[in-house]
Amino acid sequence: MGNVSPSINCLTPEQCARVHDDSLKILSDIGIRVDSDAARTLFSKEDCRVLPDNRVVIPAERVQWAIEKAPGSVDVYDRAGSPAFTVGRHPNSKTRFGIGVTNLYFQDPVTDGVTPFSIDHVAVAARLAETLSQFDMLATPGIAQDISQQTADLHTTLQMMANTIKPLVVLVSEHNCFGPVLDLLEHINGDLSDRPFAMPYVNPISPLVLNDETAEKMMTAINRGLPFIFNNYGMSGATAPITPGGTLTLLNAELLAGLVFSQLVKEGAPVILGSLPAGFDMKSMMSLYTPHTMLLNLACAEMMAHYGLPHSGTSGSGPGWGPDLLASGGFWMNHFSSLLGKVGLAPFVGGNFDSMAFSPSAVIYANEVIRLSRVFAEGFDLDDASVALDEIRSIGPGGNFLMSGLTCRLFRQMPYKSPIWPSMTLDQWNAKGSVTADATLREYVLQVLNGLEPPTDHEDLMDRGRLFIDTLGESKIRTGCN
Repeated sequence: MGNVSPSINCLTPEQCARVHDDSLKILSDIGIRVDSDAARTLFSKEDCRVLPDNRVVIPAERVQWAIEKAPGSVDVYDRAGSPAFTVGRHPNSKTRFGIGVTNLYFQDPVTDGVTPFSIDHVAVAARLAETLSQFDMLATPGIAQDISQQTADLHTTLQMMANTIKPLVVLVSEHNCFGPVLDLLEHINGDLSDRPFAMPYVNPISPLVLNDETAEKMMTAINRGLPFIFNNYGMSGATAPITPGGTLTLLNAELLAGLVFSQLVKEGAPVILGSLPAGFDMKSMMSLYTPHTMLLNLACAEMMAHYGLPHSGTSGSGPGWGPDLLASGGFWMNHFSSLLGKVGLAPFVGGNFDSMAFSPSAVIYANEVIRLSRVFAEGFDLDDASVALDEIRSIGPGGNFLMSGLTCRLFRQMPYKSPIWPSMTLDQWNAKGSVTADATLREYVLQVLNGLEPPTDHEDLMDRGRLFIDTLGESKIRTGCN
């Protein structure tokens, strides 16, 4: 009776069982193509058949074994070693949001014009993550175009780490940089496995391919004791069946295959699983997010909850042309539904144009959407103190509660005042020249950007990191050597 908590549920227990059984049929009858020699060898040692065309057939018993061996939750820390949040089967596990994903362009917060993403833009994104209270982590926000691509991943990771203490989701574009990036993180912050603040991100290729690069990254992360995110990306009608049910089942099978591989590498390896489902527009030849893809995101989260495994899903980014109606609709649909569903992580907020352009304005807009969605998701109390029958009785018919005990104690906690858009009467709005919400948002964005500050240890970390990268040298990076 204590708390009224709104929720969204998509799948019944019977439907979860149907998706699981059909996923097992895909893995045991069709299998997945495994491009890595080392991965195929590992599968072959553990009752999985390797076919001549490099397909690996995984029996249902091995899938169940992996589900039982994988941790049900993952504890994530900040760079200072303090607990940040828990993902998965835990009372404190809630949807956690992050800024980022590897955009190629940066969108000006005033004009919406785009320029190639630079290393300085990484610092802007990281400081936004540090400043905005509704974001829990920073994902690699873009691919810097103004420095050598051989070292761009290293310099990007350094900027991320030096400009926020919040947890990091690390996407490494250059395969040979993956090991050196982890070396850099360990060089600056010591052992990463004890209190992990950085989570590598990897993804297979849909449909049903565990590519060589992903397998190697998984093995490297697991052997270093790091939790990692294993996300697949399927476009209904292109890389997945055009029906939502077919897409869900195929992507779920791929996640189970990745889970099995992770536990074959090391039993108990912490892994966070999820899908980034999208549609495919045959006319524009572009991916798109639709109400069905958002439903698939929730359904995937429910499948991971069904298995008792940590989840990471979509972030509502991509549809906008700027901080506009398109973007806000995506944010509201994704963030609101995620918080009411079972979504664990939504780490990639802030991209427009199919996540090609990083928009600080969209990030700040999303921060407010997440805040209001969290207020809604928290529900309200329905206990004796909240119902306050004694207060209602004392005021009685025709009275008012303006100066009641509860009102005087709680009125400052009303969480509805927006930091972006002030409450105005029609007369006040006219007096301000009929100001638009868009212009007000941009003014607020500039205030936030002008007030961004790095952590106090920023310069020390930058100096140490640059020295490490210079010492490592491009020749070692090309081969992935430490």
